[in-house]
Amino acid sequence: MRKQVAERAGVSEATVSRVFSESDAVKEKTREKVLKAAAELGYVPNELARQFARKRSGNLGVMLPFVPKAKLFSTYYFYEMMGGISEAAQQHGADLLLLQRMPGEDRGCGLLFRQQKIDGLILLGARDIAEEREELLKLDAEGRSFAFVNQRIDGLEHRAVETDHRRGCFLAAEHLLQQGWRRPAFVKGPPGFSNSLDRLLGFRDAMPDELKGEHAVLQGNYSRTSGLALAGEAAELLRSGQADAFVAGNDRMAIGLLQGLRQLGYESSRDYGLTGFDDSDGARLMEPTLTSVSASFYETGRMAALIALQVQSMPVDKLPVGLVVRESSLKRT
Repeated sequence: MRKQVAERAGVSEATVSRVFSESDAVKEKTREKVLKAAAELGYVPNELARQFARKRSGNLGVMLPFVPKAKLFSTYYFYEMMGGISEAAQQHGADLLLLQRMPGEDRGCGLLFRQQKIDGLILLGARDIAEEREELLKLDAEGRSFAFVNQRIDGLEHRAVETDHRRGCFLAAEHLLQQGWRRPAFVKGPPGFSNSLDRLLGFRDAMPDELKGEHAVLQGNYSRTSGLALAGEAAELLRSGQADAFVAGNDRMAIGLLQGLRQLGYESSRDYGLTGFDDSDGARLMEPTLTSVSASFYETGRMAALIALQVQSMPVDKLPVGLVVRESSLKRT
């Protein structure tokens, strides 16, 4: 059958083999001729020609990060984000194709487009590291339709849908100071993510001149267990007077820290102030309830999907945030 495909397309059998082995050493125009000929002859290896015949796959790809031992869809952030993506996909007749990038693995995003497995792509948990930056810049140069959320990458600012992380943590730190807490410390998310740095910068923006450069920063990774593991270090800051409140980079770390400090005899709002970021269900269910920055991750996901599906252009402004004040940050006298 490959001989017939080659004859119909006016190319050699070797070229047909290269197309079906997904080699990059074939011009796009030649690839299309071969796939068209294969479709006309009913020869469909790996469904490539069938996809070509349809012209569009009807799939919106969602690339998920690999987080060891984490149940991604049980986290408020990813649950809300996927809800918004799903709504937009359903409204515009697209199916979702979920993919996961393992550490050190090249998922070949460009190949997914060339094979016509996806029409658009959303990257959740994209990082500004050399290999990912190179891959995404190549996709952009090829004119592929994709978006990523809550991350900045130089040269790809027009592909990012962002929440105003900096403003959010400014509001949280400002609120603690207004409540009478004098030495807030910051619990930071993992490196490699611009949202983690932005939240720290927002915290620093709120610090009075006498605390500039004098505040403690604890390193977490956005997980509850990392907050729990930092409880001993946080307790030492409280004992020494180096801190009397904490702005956590997300709710999961805040909840872990609250639980760990409770085990050590410290209670929020009595012994220290505490804020989170996400306004998750957990923030409302904790005892005491957790003051948290609210951000519409549902809308973030929905907007990213509309952009990846080429229904909407990239927003100019960052998505707004607010502060939901609850018990954990209020200073009991």
